Order: sequence, then structure tokens, then C-alpha cells
Amino acid sequence: MKRFIGFLKKEFYHIFRDKRSMLILFGMPIVQLLLFGFVITNDLKDVKMAVVDHSKDEYTSEIINKITSSGYFKLVKNLDGIAQVDELFRKGETKLVLVFEPDFGQNLIKGSKASVQILTDASEPNMASLEVNYLQGILQNYNLEINRGKIVPSQITPQTRMYFNPNMESVYMFVPGIMATILMLVSAMMTSISIAREKEMGTMEILLVSPLRPLQIILGKVTPYLFLSFINALVIVGMGYFVFGVPVLGSFALLMAESLLFILMALSLGIFISTVSDSQQVAMMLSMFALMLPTILLSGFIFPLRNMPVPLQIISHIIPPRWFIVIIKNIMLKGAGFEFVWKETLILIGMTAGFIGLSVKKFKIRLE
Repeated sequence: MKRFIGFLKKEFYHIFRDKRSMLILFGMPIVQLLLFGFVITNDLKDVKMAVVDHSKDEYTSEIINKITSSGYFKLVKNLDGIAQVDELFRKGETKLVLVFEPDFGQNLIKGSKASVQILTDASEPNMASLEVNYLQGILQNYNLEINRGKIVPSQITPQTRMYFNPNMESVYMFVPGIMATILMLVSAMMTSISIAREKEMGTMEILLVSPLRPLQIILGKVTPYLFLSFINALVIVGMGYFVFGVPVLGSFALLMAESLLFILMALSLGIFISTVSDSQQVAMMLSMFALMLPTILLSGFIFPLRNMPVPLQIISHIIPPRWFIVIIKNIMLKGAGFEFVWKETLILIGMTAGFIGLSVKKFKIRLE
């Protein structure tokens, strides 16, 4: 029994001495609990909205104050007409627009009935439905307040219109997100394993002493996978269009060019991972598991970024799929051109250049 207790003490000592084991045992559950606790929420918070007020009376002002003071919605613009709504949604500046009819207050008091139109960007159908329900609830509460003590009750009739996804198809949200996730994980994993394999087989040193420059080695490793991943992107878009009915309203050439850029960025990230990994197993772990959770949780694929705490929103800026998903949705669902996605494109170009630069630097260090 004493021998067993001594053996048990030794095992505890080895576990406590290994910092990596302690980090996995105690650090990972805490991080995951905090991450999932803050990220996985469908509660609305500060939804950007605009107003088209054709009436401009005390009743419309009271309704707008009720909505903004609820904490769910944030007024960012006052529009002159509905013609501005489409461009506003394409730019992503607002998610919802409230339109009051002319003589709203008079119709409500004299005619006992007034209508208000709710226009929503339904490229994220689940959130769009939630936003409409919250807004209708606020309007209904206001309706009850003004009808207290009245013999003939007044009625506010909300009319909804969903932009870019009138049938509220959830597949419109999942296809762009899955496309970004697959291209990110598969592309990064393929290239990271490729270089790590060269290290394990001992052929990496032959490459380093060859006449090829570090940049040429990286491009040579990336190019075949760039072509294969591009075919993968074509298959995903084709299946989304022909199987699930997800439209491509914008330029198909622009969509493919942006996909090519994102693939190149993911492959560059994979090369960088391979330069800091000593084996294929480590490279696969980093490219698959370390990228999977941030890609799914912090890209806006499933959970809206605006509902997350500010630190997580800041971290999400370095998650490449976040920007690519915005590009895909704008081109495929909103029919937007390059003028609406140039900022996201520049961010992806910057990330690509950064990963390639870091990889070249690592190669040069190995040469020295």
C-alpha cells in the first residue's frame, strides 16, 4: 500500500510540475465557460436602426423615445425617404428602419388606426425575426398605454418587410458562414501539414539550401493548394445555388476573386502555423482546433457580434472569416459591388501580406 501511495504522489507531482497539463486541466474549462457564456446569447442589444418620419408629431416622437430607451435599439440615422433604405442596408450601417406614415398622429386619434412600417435586413433571418418581435412588443405596449380610459381604442398596425431574404430562409445565413469556415480550416490545415511533413522527413533542410528564395518556397507550397481550394469554393457556391437555392445577386467574378483572396490568406496562415510547428500533429492541432472555435464563435457566423462584450468584439477584428462572411453576404444576398466591400477586402489583403511576411522571416531565421 505504501508503494502505491508513493507512486500516486509521484504522479501528482509530475502533473503539477507540467505547466501545460495544468493549463489544459484548469485553464481550458474556465476559458470555454467564459467564452460560451458571453457569446452564446440571442438577446438584443443596441440594434442600429433608422427612422423615416413623414409625420413628425408628438406621437411619433414618443414612440421613438420608447424604442430607444428600451436599450434594445439605437437610433443612428433619420432618413428623408424609403429610397435611402436599400443603400443603407447594403453598407451595413443599420439593421432596421421604422417608417411612419404621413399624419400618423391624426390617423391614430381621429381615425383610431395608424400604420407603421418595419423594414429589416433579413440576411440574418433569426436576428431579423427577433428584432421585429421586440419592436412589435414595444409598439403594442405603447398602444395599451394610450388606450387607457378610452371608449373607442386606437390601434397601431405594424407592417413588416424583409429585405434580401423575404421568405426568411435560414440557409441564406448558413451557406456563407459554412463556406468561410470550410475554406479557412481546410486551407490552413493542408498547408500547415505540408511544411511540417517536410520537417519530419528531413527534406526541409534540402529546400532551405536550394537556390530557391524563402518567398519562392512559400509560393511553391501554396499555389497547388490555392488551385484545389478554389475548386472547393466553386463547389460550395454551386451547391448553395443549385441545391439550397441561395442566390448570387452580385457579380460572380467579384465573388470568386474575393474567395481567391480569402483562400490565399488562409493558406498563408497555414504556412505560418507550419513554421512554428515541429510536427504534423502539432500543426494539425493548431490549424484545426485552435482555429475552429474562434472561427465559429467570433466571426458572426452564428452569433451576432454586437451582442458580445467589447473585449470579444475587439478580438473578433483579427478573425479573418468575420470579414469574409460580410463580403459573401453583401455580394450573394444584397447584390453589392466592390464599393461596398472594399474595406473588408483591404483588411484581408493586409492579413495575407502579414502572414506571408512572418513566414518568410521565419524561413530566413532558419537559413541563418
